[in-house]
Amino acid sequence: MFSRRVSLLVLLSMYVFLLAERVTGQEHGPRVKVFAAEGGDAVLPCSLSTKQNIQPELFDWKDYAQKEVFMYDAGVHYNNGRPGQDEHFRGRVFHFEEDLKYGNASIIIRPAKITDSGNYTCIFPHLQPSAQKFHVELVVDRTLKDRSGEISGASPKPYISILNETKDWSRLQCEVPGASPKPNVEWKDSAGNLLPAEELQVSSRGDHHYVTVLTTVTKTDRVRCVVTQEEILHQTEAETFVFISGSLCEDPSNKVDIVGWLLIGGVLGAAILVVVLFVLVATKFITIRRNKGSGQQREDSASSKDPVKLQIL
Repeated sequence: MFSRRVSLLVLLSMYVFLLAERVTGQEHGPRVKVFAAEGGDAVLPCSLSTKQNIQPELFDWKDYAQKEVFMYDAGVHYNNGRPGQDEHFRGRVFHFEEDLKYGNASIIIRPAKITDSGNYTCIFPHLQPSAQKFHVELVVDRTLKDRSGEISGASPKPYISILNETKDWSRLQCEVPGASPKPNVEWKDSAGNLLPAEELQVSSRGDHHYVTVLTTVTKTDRVRCVVTQEEILHQTEAETFVFISGSLCEDPSNKVDIVGWLLIGGVLGAAILVVVLFVLVATKFITIRRNKGSGQQREDSASSKDPVKLQIL
């Protein structure tokens, strides 16, 4: 009797499980974890193992709060007129149109935001013989970027000024107008190399720090003052062009540039001279021909009017 009851319970449990599976859809594989950098592309995978063509099918992506991320229904989706997409994802989610015929319902979120982190589901509700559901966890990692205006204490762009300069060097100053936490300030050349720098002054007003850093530049280049606050993943910079006249004679690359420009100038000058000479010669030739033609006409006219001369000839 007891074993019969156990068997009935087992059968009932299996029936409930199958019913729930048919209602909610089959779960396919473990939850996939995807990592993406803030501001980059986040690809959320969802692909049928059968590789069947899903162009005429319906698949729907939702986030952990059941917000509409992306829905495709036989060619109609949120990027071509279908309404209903959550505002947070509008204009940022795309599918792989060419891969639909291979069963690929993956989507790409760009640019990825920190608030995109969380769990997502991809479901085929009408797929036969039963619905299928896939789970993806997205983790968006913060990266260094300009966060001024969005995070309190993030440094605004620094100010660059020239303190002194000669034909051989230029003394520059970079000022950070208040930042919290205290920023790291560096000078870099156009190639990204660090330049020798000297921290001149640091003052604090409350929890905001005002930093002034100097550097000396000895060659013509485009240099940057870079401000970084690692704690809040904030980075901003200012850039300026420094012209050192003395470096033009010392830097071989500058010599090559100068020689190149001189050669180009010489060629252009010669070409212009040839054109001018051609125009002058052509104008002179046309003038001579015109004068010669006018003289001949006058002689012919005079000959026709003087009968005596005709008789003598």
